[in-house]
Amino acid sequence: MTSLLQNVWHLRRVAEASTDPCHICYKPTTSVLITPDQKDHFYVCPGHLKDRGFCTPIVDEAEAAAKKKKEDLDREIELIKAEYAEKLKKRKKSKDSKKKEKSTEKDKGKGKEDSKDDEDDDEAKAEKEKNDKIKAITDNGLTATSDDGGPRIFTLQKAFYQGRLDRIRNAEIAKRNRERLQKPSFFPSVPSDNPG
Repeated sequence: MTSLLQNVWHLRRVAEASTDPCHICYKPTTSVLITPDQKDHFYVCPGHLKDRGFCTPIVDEAEAAAKKKKEDLDREIELIKAEYAEKLKKRKKSKDSKKKEKSTEKDKGKGKEDSKDDEDDDEAKAEKEKNDKIKAITDNGLTATSDDGGPRIFTLQKAFYQGRLDRIRNAEIAKRNRERLQKPSFFPSVPSDNPG
């Protein structure tokens, strides 16, 4: 039974009400490492998961692809923001030059109000257009991400893994011993011969 326990552990989170002490430092934690077949589990602090002397992460191909996709999505959003910032600068420069021309032709008070309203409308349209593009990209992009962005599957180092195997083996032996003690045939019977 213990030989079937693989050294693959999935990270799960439990509710705050279900916290238990960490297997290593005994501080309360909500992080649990569990085997895929759910035969064994133990609580561990997130800080210990970063310790290479305790465990090493297994990089899942799907996880790596999702992370790369998220990075690409973030890069694309930054490009869109930079593009619209550049457009706004160009519009302002062209508006300023048109504004100077109009101010010399018209009365200064009336021209300023009209150009200010036009400028506000243009900025609002540009901002809306930018937000629409970003929303479209994020809707088509990454849908599911890890809650903390870290790895989710680990292998324990040899000493810790052997400790888990020993614990399971000792529990099986204790169970077998309890079952043996329950059977009446385990103890020898009283001799029936008369000593004499």
